[in-house]
Order: sequence, then structure tokens, then C-alpha cells
Amino acid sequence: MNFSYDAETERLRAELLDFMDSSVYPAEPEFHHQLATSEDPWTPPVILKDLKAEARKRGLWNLFLPGEHGAGLTNLQYAPLAEITGRSPIIAPAALNCAAPDTGNMEVLSMFGSAEQRQRWLRPLLDAEIRSAFAMTEPDTASSDARNVATSIVRDGDSYVINGRKWFTSGGMNPNCRIFIVMGRTDPDADRHRQQSMILVPRDTPGLTIRRGLTVYGYTDGAHGGHAEVVLDNVRVPAENLIGEEGSGFAIAQARLGPGRIHHCMRAIGMAERAIELMCRRATARVAFGKPLAEQGVIRDWIADARVTVEQLRLLVLKTAWLMDTVGNRGAHTEIQAIKIAVPTAVERIIDRAVQVHGAAGVSQDFPLAELYANARTLRIADGPDEVHKNSLARAELRKYA
Repeated sequence: MNFSYDAETERLRAELLDFMDSSVYPAEPEFHHQLATSEDPWTPPVILKDLKAEARKRGLWNLFLPGEHGAGLTNLQYAPLAEITGRSPIIAPAALNCAAPDTGNMEVLSMFGSAEQRQRWLRPLLDAEIRSAFAMTEPDTASSDARNVATSIVRDGDSYVINGRKWFTSGGMNPNCRIFIVMGRTDPDADRHRQQSMILVPRDTPGLTIRRGLTVYGYTDGAHGGHAEVVLDNVRVPAENLIGEEGSGFAIAQARLGPGRIHHCMRAIGMAERAIELMCRRATARVAFGKPLAEQGVIRDWIADARVTVEQLRLLVLKTAWLMDTVGNRGAHTEIQAIKIAVPTAVERIIDRAVQVHGAAGVSQDFPLAELYANARTLRIADGPDEVHKNSLARAELRKYA
């Protein structure tokens, strides 16, 4: 395994680092001011449009997507770039058109969408002309097991009729969200992994109702379009809106979540790096009990532990990215689960200690730490909770000794 950056990665890193310094970090105060004072907390701040234009002009666009539809980078090339955007995880990924749920939805459409579906929905998503939403999680089922989805998708002639209730439908509150990818059950009598399907539902389809927006630790996630509770009441869409074939929904979900998990972990390392930087600056500048915080043994222990932890996590993420590139997502399944278990928990601890070093300021809006913490804590649930990944990973390990 060789994790050194190739020439293209180095070029993009230099461009992205400059973009962060010149555009993203300076925009953070105004971004949050616009979000806090907006009449609609789910509408992305206007300043984000300027950042997108600048990012696209610099060639920092759709970096997450391999192949002909995106920037054509490998996972190993994208990893250090995603880490940089993680230093400002609310703004930077959105500015580069590399923010969930659009990233996962674009991956689904590029891998499984028909030519017509790609033309109608993927193309405008790639150009950031529209936004999208992903509706899988349900309030009345244990959504840690995606096979539990109760929303029904029933064939009726040349249409499908959809009934169900979703929540934490990522992107659903964005006024520019034009399309929902909905996961539901088409055949309750099939094998448990073949009961589910995914289907495209335009936002203006009769019967689709946005009931409310859901916050995450009080944050609206406005840059990403928020999270919606959605009711689907006899929603009728053409049969050609089905993605792939009936019964392929679970497999598509797994294909979608694999890259999503590693992207989250890549960005989380950037979040940890920003927390370490803030912790060190604060510890150097603040004096308590007659000496700088940086001279307190417990603070030094936290900083040293954070540095060692981040270096370990980065190597594991890079190994996972390399495996995904060389043997595919299935071959990297164990490592994808491992990073999903290890990274959010460790990054959450690092951010928590950075908050502690900042005292009351750490939980305020004057520093990004509270938002970083909410983001990291949420990752222990999003894309599968820790416990599910641990159980699966342990089961695979035990098979070796059965």
C-alpha cells in the first residue's frame, strides 16, 4: 500500500487548501448569521451560491464521484480532499457539490439509474441546479435494519402507488429539493433482502406532504437541506420511476451507503484536525492558576492522545479507500465497518476535549466546536449505528474459528 499523494491529488489539495483559507473560513461567520436571521431556517444561505461559483471556477466540483459523471478520482485520491472539507463540514462539502444526501443520490443514479433518469435528475444534480432527498428511515420501524421498511410500493398498471411515513429524510426541507429517492416494500412475501425497492418521487407529486423539519441537536443542517418528516398518501408515479428492478432496493442501499460511510469518516478526520488546532491555540493563549493551559499535564495528555488517534484513524481510512479501489466495496466490507465504528467515536472524544479546553465558549456559537460535536455524535447513528456494525464485524471474525 502506497498512500503518497499523486500529482493530481497534490494539485487539488493545494487548490482546495487555498479555497478554504481565502473563501470558506472567512465566510463562516456570515454563513451562520444568514442562517440564524433567515425567515426560513431550511433555506441555504445566499453566500453559499458565491462559494459554489468560486469552487466550480477552480475545478473543485463533484470530487466525490468517480467515473465519467464526476471528477474521476479514486477513493484514495478523494480521501485527503474530503478530509480538508471536513474542517468546515457544513459549508465546504456543500460548496463543492460534495454534500449528502445529493452525493449518495447521484451515486445511485449513476450506478443504477436508466438513461432517462440520469438525463432528467442526475444531470441537474451534477450541475447543482436542483437538490434531492433520500427517504429510507421511518419513525415506526427499527431503521437500523433497512429490511424493516414498512412503506408500501404497489404496482398498479403502468404506475406504482406509494403509502408510508418517513422521517430524517435528508435534504427534504430544502426549497430547491425536486426529487425524492424513496425506499419501500414491493413484495412482502419475497426473501427479506428482496422485498425492498427504490423509486423516484418528484416533490410536487400529489400525496407527498412535508409534515415538519427535524433538527439535529437543535441544528437545522440548512446547508444540506435539513431533515424532513414526510407522509406519502396514495402517491402515484410512473412505473419507469423505479430504480433498477423490483427487489433490488436493499442491494442499492448497501451500494449507496458504502461510499457514504467512508466519505463521512474522511471528513470526520478533518473535523478532528480542526478541533486539535483550536484546542492547541486556546491552550497556548489562556492562563489558569498561574500558567498557560498548555503547561497543564492533563491538557498535554489530551493533545498527545488526539494526535496519535488521528494518525491511526487516517491510516485505517486510507487503507479502506485503497481496498475499495483495488478489490471493490465488497472486498473492503470489513474495513468499511471498522472505520465506521472507530472514527466517529474517537473524533467525538477529541472534539469533546477541545470543548472542555474552551470552557463555556466551547458550547457557544462563537466557535465551531459545538456544531462539530453534534455532527460527530450523529455519525454514530447515521448510515447504521455502531452496535449493528460491531455485531456484523464480530460475526465475520468468529466465522474464521467456527
